[in-house]
Amino acid sequence: MTAEWTLTGAPNARDLGGLVGADGRRVRSGALIRASGLGRLVDDDLPTIGKLGLACVVDLRSAREIEVAPPDRLAGEPRVVHIPIHDPQHPVFTYVSAVLLGHDLSAYEALAREGTTGAMEAIYRWFVADPVAVEAFARAVRTVAEDGNLPLLFHCSAGKDRTGWLSVILLTALGVDRAAIRADYLRTNDLADGVNEAIMGAMLVRSPGLDLEAIRPVLEARESYLDAAYAEVATRHGDMDTYLRDALGVDDTLRATLRDRLLEP
Repeated sequence: MTAEWTLTGAPNARDLGGLVGADGRRVRSGALIRASGLGRLVDDDLPTIGKLGLACVVDLRSAREIEVAPPDRLAGEPRVVHIPIHDPQHPVFTYVSAVLLGHDLSAYEALAREGTTGAMEAIYRWFVADPVAVEAFARAVRTVAEDGNLPLLFHCSAGKDRTGWLSVILLTALGVDRAAIRADYLRTNDLADGVNEAIMGAMLVRSPGLDLEAIRPVLEARESYLDAAYAEVATRHGDMDTYLRDALGVDDTLRATLRDRLLEP
């Protein structure tokens, strides 16, 4: 099983090692790490990051998200690959970033009125349906499979949506059971709950009339979000294996490469 460690500034970061994949082989410990933005790491987190020995960091944020966030704090000199997954027609990702950073939310009133739960479900469908998103996720998978990129950490701003769906893709390719994949997806809520409550508490101090129930959905990983993506896969491709093969290019050769590199013997 994977070694346990935590990052104070990115509490929902975790090693995907230990999950059971194809033929009962477990995901290698220390090879594949998922996280939120690394700009909020504290000094005490840096030795932990250093011990991971990262060869590559995949950043799924847009250029605008990176611009307004604190610079990532890393140890060593991992290769950093930016693969932006962002819908310019929908502000939900910049809204999440603004919430996390404590920025003014007045520009997002229309989104709050529209309903952030519905907006989040729409984004998960967009992950599967939009050609730009499909190519970005496909590129991320290819990056994981490339020589010299392990150990690899991948992240976005909150580490739950784009990071969560890429986790689903990779773990599915590795043969991890769907129930275990769902459990890992929802684990974000337990790991980040304290930080999320602190964020909302601080926002309420700054803006006493703020509707926290309009904000909570963008901070949480919810089953309905994941179900929206799975439903879009079923509509467009029938099943996840077909989606991986036909949309993302995860053919038998690439799948075998991923399993050879990321699963224990």
